[in-house]
Amino acid sequence: MRAIRAVVALLMLALVVSGCSGLISQERPSSPIVQDNGDTTGPDNEASPDADKDTPGSDSDSSHASESPTQPRTTEAVWVAAGDVMLHMPQYPGAYDKASKRYVFNPFFEQVAPILSSGDWAIVNLEVPLGGKELEYTGYPMFNAPPEMAEALKNSGVTIVGTANNHSLDRKETGVVRTLEALEAQGLVFKGTARSQAEADQAVIVEKNEIKMGFLAYTYGTNGVRIPADKPYLVSLIDEDQMVEDIKQLKSAGADFITVALHFGIEYQFTPSEEQQRLAHKLIEAGADIIAGSHPHVVQPYELVDAVYEDGTPRQGIILYSMGNFISNQRGDFKDFGVIFRIHVTKHHDSGHIELSQVEPIPTWVHKYKENGSYQYRILPLEQTLSERSQPGLSSQDYKQLESSWKVLDTRLGSMLN
Repeated sequence: MRAIRAVVALLMLALVVSGCSGLISQERPSSPIVQDNGDTTGPDNEASPDADKDTPGSDSDSSHASESPTQPRTTEAVWVAAGDVMLHMPQYPGAYDKASKRYVFNPFFEQVAPILSSGDWAIVNLEVPLGGKELEYTGYPMFNAPPEMAEALKNSGVTIVGTANNHSLDRKETGVVRTLEALEAQGLVFKGTARSQAEADQAVIVEKNEIKMGFLAYTYGTNGVRIPADKPYLVSLIDEDQMVEDIKQLKSAGADFITVALHFGIEYQFTPSEEQQRLAHKLIEAGADIIAGSHPHVVQPYELVDAVYEDGTPRQGIILYSMGNFISNQRGDFKDFGVIFRIHVTKHHDSGHIELSQVEPIPTWVHKYKENGSYQYRILPLEQTLSERSQPGLSSQDYKQLESSWKVLDTRLGSMLN
């Protein structure tokens, strides 16, 4: 009897050990890590390798789990853009640092730098040549500015600069060359002017979080300053057939979506002209995704446009007709207001399609004031300024006027939305 009990006890012990060994073998590896650079390899974007495996005790076999579809993968990035960057003569004295004997324009952008820096792409229109002191610093009507402006743009969070506008040739070819050298020295991407035909033909594609943005820039003209016949590459002019071809080539080069910076429209007009609308719509239909407009020097509405991919899948284009003045000395009649746009970009990797969403207009105002005998300039985000009401030098009347202007801008910006 004792022998039988001993055998039973040994059998039960063997079963327990065997069961524990089976549970340990089912332990799962840890989930993949989501990378800080925007690579999406974790469970929020792609199914965990073990997500469909059968749990212990399931009647299903492993072959069924391997047939389960994985969740389509997406990556995301943020597109940011602002309007015209200009330097008139009154802006110079207050920006000059006597100790270093150079210009420091960083303070212009300090209060909007966090907004610009929030973008994976951050774009502005540079409407002054950066030709340096040797070409003489001047304001309107023939501009020339210090190369230090490129440094300030870089420090503010700007990454991409459109250089095609009606002042591109204010210092002719030398101004174009020196401007691009200044931007290049700061590591800024540029398009719209070029030092050679090869540079003009070079596709500009900037990749962020596995999303490739193609960038193009054009202007309606150069204020009557002729582009040399043997150097047509110096400035990219609006040419509809060429622009459509450029969009196609940029797509072929691998761009997932395309931004076209257009210097067009009528100065100081609050609504886009029929020609602006026609051209912008044509470029969206041709494959552009965002039109970043400049030149009117005042804020105009933006528009969401229905379009389709080549395979017939619906898509939406965005036309920002004019983002107004980002920084300048112009005042009154809304010339001292601008708008920064922030747009959320999602790439669906299964189809390659891009989704544009969360279009956020952020109105800005250039605060001009005197300090130590010189004018100072600060770009202020309107909503934040009105919310905090702590900006030095602004009176209660100033805030009241800003609040009224903000309402007008808000209505105008959304006036073309369905």
